[in-house]
Amino acid sequence: MRGLRLLVSWLLALFLIFVFLQVTVHPLPDPPKGWVLLFDRPGENILFQTMADRTGLFWLEPTGRVIVAGLQLLTCLFLFFPQSRRFGAVLAFLILAGAVAVHLSPDILGREVPASLAPGTNETDGGRLFMLAIATLAMAMLLIFVHPGKKRHPFR
Repeated sequence: MRGLRLLVSWLLALFLIFVFLQVTVHPLPDPPKGWVLLFDRPGENILFQTMADRTGLFWLEPTGRVIVAGLQLLTCLFLFFPQSRRFGAVLAFLILAGAVAVHLSPDILGREVPASLAPGTNETDGGRLFMLAIATLAMAMLLIFVHPGKKRHPFR
């Protein structure tokens, strides 16, 4: 049973690492403009610029974006090593809970994110980013409970 839990733990951790790396540095070729946290120029990131415009908190773009990206990369590091995986899962859960909360507030971001920052465009992502945030939140929560702890010896 412990072997199965360890296998599921690795699969969940690798999924979360993949999602966080895609959002933060986008290692695959031809990343979409406005969706990569670390490589977008100030004012170009769709998520954080929309939040900054709607809330009036203009430090969200780029300062808040870089802080979130750093936390996501740190989370990837914690998730990769089995000794710190549960802590990484808790950190991932907190980051993703914040993302879901921001999506649930229409005054901050809303469930449907604009597809572009160009004025006059009403096209949205159709809620796909919100659904991804919920799915990854569920994966992080599952990882917290699935990851096997240290082996405990009953006579020590």
